[in-house]
Amino acid sequence: MPDKTAASAGLHDPLPLYWLPAAEDWSDRIKVLEAEIDPNAAWNRALTLASFRADFIRTCRLDRTIRRLSEASSEVLNGKRIRLAILGSSTVAHLVPAIRVACARRGILASIYEAEYGQYLQELNDTSSGLHQFVPTAILFAIDTYHLTNASTESAASLADKHATDEVLDRLVDCWRLAHNAFQCHVIQQTALPLFPALLGNNEHRSPGSRYSRVTIFNNRVRVVADESNVDLLAIDARAAQDGVALWHDPVLWHRAKQEISPSAALQYGDLVARLLAARQGRSYKCAVLDLDNTLWGGVIGDDGLEGIVLGQGSALGEAFVCFQEYLWDLGHRGVILAVCSKNDESNALAPFDRHPEMVLKRDEIASFRTNWDDKPANIRAIAQSLNIGLDSLVCIDDNPFERSLVRRELPMVAVPEMPEDPALFACCIADAGYFESVALTEEDQQRTRQYQTNNARDVLTRQSTDMPTYLRSLQMRLLWREFDVVGLQRIVQLINKTNQFNLTTRRYTEAEVLAVMNDNRKFGLQFRLTDKFGDNGIIAIIIGTSEQTPEEIRLDSWLMSCRVLGRHVEEATLAVAVDLARSVGAVRLVGDYYPTSKNEMVKEHYAKLGFTAVETRGDGGSRSVLDLSQYRPPELFMAIQRENHSD
Repeated sequence: MPDKTAASAGLHDPLPLYWLPAAEDWSDRIKVLEAEIDPNAAWNRALTLASFRADFIRTCRLDRTIRRLSEASSEVLNGKRIRLAILGSSTVAHLVPAIRVACARRGILASIYEAEYGQYLQELNDTSSGLHQFVPTAILFAIDTYHLTNASTESAASLADKHATDEVLDRLVDCWRLAHNAFQCHVIQQTALPLFPALLGNNEHRSPGSRYSRVTIFNNRVRVVADESNVDLLAIDARAAQDGVALWHDPVLWHRAKQEISPSAALQYGDLVARLLAARQGRSYKCAVLDLDNTLWGGVIGDDGLEGIVLGQGSALGEAFVCFQEYLWDLGHRGVILAVCSKNDESNALAPFDRHPEMVLKRDEIASFRTNWDDKPANIRAIAQSLNIGLDSLVCIDDNPFERSLVRRELPMVAVPEMPEDPALFACCIADAGYFESVALTEEDQQRTRQYQTNNARDVLTRQSTDMPTYLRSLQMRLLWREFDVVGLQRIVQLINKTNQFNLTTRRYTEAEVLAVMNDNRKFGLQFRLTDKFGDNGIIAIIIGTSEQTPEEIRLDSWLMSCRVLGRHVEEATLAVAVDLARSVGAVRLVGDYYPTSKNEMVKEHYAKLGFTAVETRGDGGSRSVLDLSQYRPPELFMAIQRENHSD
């Protein structure tokens, strides 16, 4: 790890979480927060303060207020609530504040249960335990390295045998299974820190029975087993390899207080945990909004011209910008949306994308391109609108401190990292910040930029068309549907947990819960894919229905849809499929609920528009509506509807 001095180009800051901005008035802000008596106002202030950089002491102070808010269960706060249980074998109390504050940074209000020291197995097995009373929505197994390497009953002479690691993994798998069966919750397993000194030195792999080697073997094997068990990993071994083990573990604190994770790494640890929780809740960021001058290349394209910008081989600076573009290219092909927002004439801004021989990013990698002389917040709003995503899905990447400060002030929901001065460190900064944390990679992710670009092409045609029905027919749309299956499982779970706007109930499902729907003959799950002459939009809608109360009634537990297909009458076509399926099992009515959130007001009248009759309204603005299937007649749908086979 390089020396952490203030002079080291801004990356290796003395404080952790260096990508967060500092707040000179932090002390004044926390006093105002602590005096705030309105829970919703306090939560909003806490969200803002959590987005600034703070040391361990300040984090603990902020946590006291957030913890108070998390315990106020009767209050309705504008945040996603989770219940996280930490099952550990060492002291973890000093990590809890950092986890809770990092969750708040991502809009998650976390209640945290810390199991008794080393009692994780007992708590899992005892249905009267505090863990079972807590009913977690997520469990973190924070099993320390010493415990893992001492857990085997094998004699020291046989520790070289792979069965020693097998035994440890089998015990962990049993714990994961208990957690999944009892709570159907998100399970996270911490990897092992490489704490032990080598016995042979450089060729330690030739001593597989040493503690050092057993940690390496365990970390390699647990990655495979976790994938097989639908368990996410908290990869602290990888992070410690980057930061240095000495930052993460202090042997003195271990022997004195059984703290495996040093307080010096608590904030990083909390942030890593919160990223995983956010990813499963659909709260990772979706789009990188990129500045151009001195961000993607060196210099100012409008002044220096195409030949004058610094980019590519021949200079250290030019190579650094190429490396950053390569990182962004990889992000784009992994599913992160790339957008451009720059104060520039469009012709100048496009020149490097179209004509510079060492430009890695090309125009077709950019889903939204905004170059003009309007202020940056206004253009960022326009980008979010054009992509049909929330402002809280955007990360603004800009080298200019003034622009960063302006965006933070005008659009506090947009993430704006403090960029290092040296572009060689740009990619590390974005990666360390973990904005785009994901727990799975689907085919739709890899096609996302292409889907947004073709959607833009459709929008252009829409604006040019004066006859909307004719236009819709010209798209040659096909709505392909099939019931939930293991082939689409990852995408189904991802869409359920990421969709906020067109989502009638915003109920979230774990992978285990989706599998339970597939195996329950009283329930059905439908996935819908839309294609047209421009291409394949991928899986764009989900419906989950249940007849648990009476076979004559299908209750629509969940109905959600990607906003990128709005305006094409997909809602009506989707309903037609649900009606046919309900009729086939003898149902006579569909019942749909609307539960309002801060983001889904757009579907408030969804059921009314589809011909449902409201039978109940609630004080929170929610409603229940019923559709009499005997009276239902589908309107013109503008698309072919086809049941899809796996091979389609």
